[in-house]
Amino acid sequence: MARQKFSTYIIAIISLLAYLYIGYGIERHETVPLLAIYSALFLIYLVIIKETPDNQIQFWILAAFVFRISLLIALPNLSDDAYRFIWDGRLLASGYHPFAELPAYYLQPGITIPGIDNVLFDKLNSPEYFTIYPPFAQFIFWLSVKLSSDSILGSIMVMRSLVIAAEVGSLVIIRSLLMKFKLPKKNVLIYALNPLVILELTGNLHAEAFVVFFLLLSILFIIDKKVIKAALSFSIAVCTKLLPLIFIPLLTLRFGWKKSFQFCTVLALCCVLLFLPLWDKEIITGFSQSLGLYFKKFEFNASLYYLVREYGFWYKGYNIIQSTGWKLGLVAGIVIVLFAFASSMVERSRCIKSGIDSSMFTLPLALMWSLCIYFLFTTTLHPWYITTLLALSVFTQLRFPIAWTGLIFLTYVGYTQNGFFEDLWITLAEYLFIFGYLGYELLWKREHSPA
Repeated sequence: MARQKFSTYIIAIISLLAYLYIGYGIERHETVPLLAIYSALFLIYLVIIKETPDNQIQFWILAAFVFRISLLIALPNLSDDAYRFIWDGRLLASGYHPFAELPAYYLQPGITIPGIDNVLFDKLNSPEYFTIYPPFAQFIFWLSVKLSSDSILGSIMVMRSLVIAAEVGSLVIIRSLLMKFKLPKKNVLIYALNPLVILELTGNLHAEAFVVFFLLLSILFIIDKKVIKAALSFSIAVCTKLLPLIFIPLLTLRFGWKKSFQFCTVLALCCVLLFLPLWDKEIITGFSQSLGLYFKKFEFNASLYYLVREYGFWYKGYNIIQSTGWKLGLVAGIVIVLFAFASSMVERSRCIKSGIDSSMFTLPLALMWSLCIYFLFTTTLHPWYITTLLALSVFTQLRFPIAWTGLIFLTYVGYTQNGFFEDLWITLAEYLFIFGYLGYELLWKREHSPA
């Protein structure tokens, strides 16, 4: 027993040192050390979630918190999105609408805004685009500047503290849901200790930390039949990032008409109230342009879209994203709605046969499949997008999202000191493995499982 405890402490210390090294000592273009240390962290993570006995779960949850806290004063070194967060926050703190103008506008002579200068402008990764962050995310940016107006690091520390608080809340909700679903307590470690979650959410400050928290909270309220509270929570998730909107068909079809009406009414009202402080003609113009660019210009780590793009190069001789990106998004929406109808009918049939309403207990799995459909058709799939998928997978028997969090980190291979170049062979290998592993889980593993 003493030897087991000693080895556990050693593994935890090694992991902590690895996070500190990535957080404070590596730039994203340093491919070899970055991938080597991440691979080591990921292998340790796999061993922990497989071998940890129940009496060590609390220790590893505490370790997961320590890993996150250790990054508190680190400048994000794997992503520069945080500088746009601070830019938007400083505009809001000075009374300027973040959707009103492109960043370069505020550098013109005669315009003086505290903290809006060439130093911060040079750190922006997309200064030629309007911001795309909804109101709750903007509130986080504003708050980080209000609490630390003069320091980039100070604002980052405020944001990171809020992210860590959201992550702790997510772990509390995950444990509660695991108890309700009568699933192994150890499943909480799948999310708590995942290196991609720690580095992309706490380390790089991506808003998925808040999306995961409010989405899980909404699921908890749904399980407890608290529809209004579920809608309130879900509305904040939507107003953090718009992606949870794809879950609305699935949620409403499982409620029944009366509760669906309540849910949608409260959701709509809350979203209107959350958007109201930013409501102006600028938000319509800026937001629509940002969404248009997302579907007509942005492309990264895609699957089906890259095949369509190659066909376009072969057939038309140029990149057809302008005409194809939004169409794939539309197809994804249609498929998600059809899936929502099909899954709700299957669950209704099961309820009639068994006499037990189990539809809400299969909700995380259905939400996970909806997200997979979206990922299949999207033109852009950044590593941090997968964290929501991983959180939902905790309540299922499928483990391909774990493999995906390991493989998707390989996209960092494309970063150099001079920019980024995507290696499509790595992208191909990523998707071949993920689809292969998913097939293994759905077919071979199911047939040979004792359950």
